[in-house]
Amino acid sequence: MAGARPGVTPGRPPALFPLFAGVETLPGVGPRAAETLAQMGVTRLRDLVLTLPHSGIRRRPIARLADARPPEIVTVAITVQRHSPPTAKGRPWRVHCSDGSADLLLVFFHARKDWIEGQLPTGARRLVSGKVELFDGMAQMVHPDHIGAEGAVPPPEFEPVYPLSGRLTQGVMQKAVGAAMGRLPQAGEWIDASVLAREGWPTWAEALARAHAPASPAGLSPTDPARARLAYDELFAHQLTLALMRRDRRRRAGLVTRGDGHLRDKVLAGLPWPPTGAQTRAVEEIAGDMAAPHRMNRLLQGDVGAGKTLVAFLALLVAVEAGGQGVLMAPTEILARQHFRALEPLARLAGIRLEALTGRDKGDARANILADLAQGRIDILVGTHAVIQKSVAFDDLRLAVIDEQHRFGVNQRMELGAKGGHQPPDMLVMTATPIPRSLALAQFGDMDLSVLDEKPAGRQPIRTTALSDARMAEVVAHLGRALADGARAYWVCPLVEESEAIDLTAAEARFQELRAQFGARVRLVHGQMPVEERDAAMADFAAGRAGILVATTVIEVGVDVPEATIMVIERAESFGLAQLHQLRGRVGRGSGASSCLLMYHEPLSETGRRRLTILRETEDGFRIAEEDLAMRGAGDVIGTAQSGLPRFRIADLERQAGLMALARKDAQSFLERDPAMESERGAAVRLLLWLMEQDRAIRLIAAG
Repeated sequence: MAGARPGVTPGRPPALFPLFAGVETLPGVGPRAAETLAQMGVTRLRDLVLTLPHSGIRRRPIARLADARPPEIVTVAITVQRHSPPTAKGRPWRVHCSDGSADLLLVFFHARKDWIEGQLPTGARRLVSGKVELFDGMAQMVHPDHIGAEGAVPPPEFEPVYPLSGRLTQGVMQKAVGAAMGRLPQAGEWIDASVLAREGWPTWAEALARAHAPASPAGLSPTDPARARLAYDELFAHQLTLALMRRDRRRRAGLVTRGDGHLRDKVLAGLPWPPTGAQTRAVEEIAGDMAAPHRMNRLLQGDVGAGKTLVAFLALLVAVEAGGQGVLMAPTEILARQHFRALEPLARLAGIRLEALTGRDKGDARANILADLAQGRIDILVGTHAVIQKSVAFDDLRLAVIDEQHRFGVNQRMELGAKGGHQPPDMLVMTATPIPRSLALAQFGDMDLSVLDEKPAGRQPIRTTALSDARMAEVVAHLGRALADGARAYWVCPLVEESEAIDLTAAEARFQELRAQFGARVRLVHGQMPVEERDAAMADFAAGRAGILVATTVIEVGVDVPEATIMVIERAESFGLAQLHQLRGRVGRGSGASSCLLMYHEPLSETGRRRLTILRETEDGFRIAEEDLAMRGAGDVIGTAQSGLPRFRIADLERQAGLMALARKDAQSFLERDPAMESERGAAVRLLLWLMEQDRAIRLIAAG
C-alpha cells in the first residue's frame, strides 16, 4: 500500500485471503450450516474467528459414578450392559450402563436404532459426558453431550459455548472455528510495544487461541488479557480510522470566518446575567475553529439547561459578523419553532434578521424567504429538514448548526454541508443528551468536543420525588392547589410497548380525566396532532392560558417554558434514565422552585427502582448517562437505529470504556510518529485495518 497512487485503493493483502474465504470452504460446513451462520452475520472465516464463546460449561471428570453430585455435568467411563428400546411411540430409548459398582441410565428421545447401537454397543467401554440427574432414585443422563471410546481425548473440563442460530449445533461450530483458526496468517504486531508490555497482553494469534479455549469462566470476562487484547484491536482500528478522517478534514481548505465581536457584545450586554465560564469557553473554541483555514467539525455537548442555545447563537453571530450567514437545523417542527421564539429577542438585541423555515411554510411566504435568503438579506435561518431541500439556497453560508444530532442521518448532515457552495460551511453539532465518554469517543471521535458542564445563574435545583400511582387522587388534589396558586405543570403519559397508537390512547384518556377535573385549563400535545393544533396548545401553555399540558414524549427535548415548575411523569419506570432526565429538565428553567414527581406502578422491578433512586439522588446528566450505559447498554442509550455507533464483535463499550480512551491516544501518537505508515509497525497496522474492514481508513491512506 505504501506506493499507492493518490485516489487508488490497493487490494486486500494476500496474507488475509484465507480469512476472507467463505465459511462453506471449511470441512463440515455444508450449504445449510453456511446459511444458518449467515443469519448470525458470519459468512467468512474472519467473522468466525472473531465470534467468541459467550459462556461455558464445567465438565468434572470423575473416576466412578459414586463421586457424582447430581445435578452435575460430569465425564465418566462406563460399560454398556443392555438396551431397552421404546415400548410405545413417544417413549425414550434407554441404555443401561455401569461402572462396576453403580448404575447409570442413558436416555435418548427420537434416536435411530442403527446410530444408538453403533455408538453404544453392548459390552463396550465408553467415555460419556453430560448432566447426571436423579430420577426415581436412579442416576440418569439424558442425551449425553459426548460419547467416545474409553481411551479417546476427553472433552475439556471447561467447554466454550458459542452463540448459535437455527439448527446449528455447538459441535459444528467448534469444529468450524478449529478449522478456521488453522488458517490464521502470520501477522506483525500492530499494538505499541509499551502498551503491550504494560497490559501484559498476548500476541494476536495467542489471544484468539486462548479466547476460543478458555480454561475457566474468568476467560470469558472482558478483563481477561486475551479478550481485552482482541477488544483493543477493534477499538484501535476504529480510532485510527477516526484519526485519519480528522487529519484528512484538517488538510482540506475551509472558509476562514473571523468575527470582530460587535454583534456578540450587543447580545451579551442585553442578557439578564453573564454567560457561564463553560459557555464563554465553548464560544471561544468555536470562534477559534471558524477563524482557522480548515473546516470546523465540533460537537457541543451540554446537560439539560446548560445553555447550548445561547452558545449556538453567539457562534452564528460570528458568521454574520464576518459578512456571512448561518443556519440552525432542528429535528422537529416544535423544536425549530421553539428555537426561533427563543432566538428572536437575541436577534433583536443584535439588530440582525432571523427567519424560520419549516415544511409548513408554503406559497408566497416561503418564496419570499427563499428569495431573501439567496440574496443574503436573511442573516440566520432556523428550520427543520426543509432547509436542506434543493430549492433552498444561501448567498454565503458560513456556519451550519445541527441540534439533536442523533436524530439526523449522515446523508442529511452532508446535504446541509453542501449548501455552502464551493466551500462547505463549518459544522457545529449539538446534543442535549449527555453522552458517556466512551460512547462520545466511539461516535464522535473525529470531532472536536466542547462540553457545557455548568448551569447558568438563577437556575433552581429541582426537587424530585417518587410515588406509587395508587396515590393518584392525592397527586391530582395537590395539582389543583398548585394551579390555584398560579403554577403551570406538565403531565407526561407513559411509554407503552413502544407503540405510538397505545401511547396516544393513554395520553387522551388522562387528558379527558384531567379536563373533567380542571376544565379548559388543560391542553393536550402529541406527535400525531396537526401542527397548528399542537402549536396552539403549546402557545396557550407558554402564555399561561392553560395550566396543565398533558403530553407524550414529544416534549422531551427543547420545550422551554420558564414559568412551568411541576413535572409529573406517569409510569416513570417504563422510561430510560436519560429520557427521564430530559423530561425533568423541562422544569427548573426559571427562578421559581420546581418539582418533578415520578409516578410508578407496583410491583417495581429492581431495575426500575434503581433508575428512580438515581434520578432522586442527582441532577448531573453526565453521571446519569454513565449509570444509564451501565444499566441498558450502548445501543439503547443513544438509540440503536440512529446511534451511528460502530458495531464491534468483541469490544464492549459499557465495560471497556478505558480501552477506548487508550486506543484513541495510541492511534493519535502512532500517526504523529509514522504518518505514512511506512515502519514495520505501520505495515502491521495496515493489515489490521484490512482485517477490521476499515475501508474508509484504507481509502484515506491510499489517497496520501
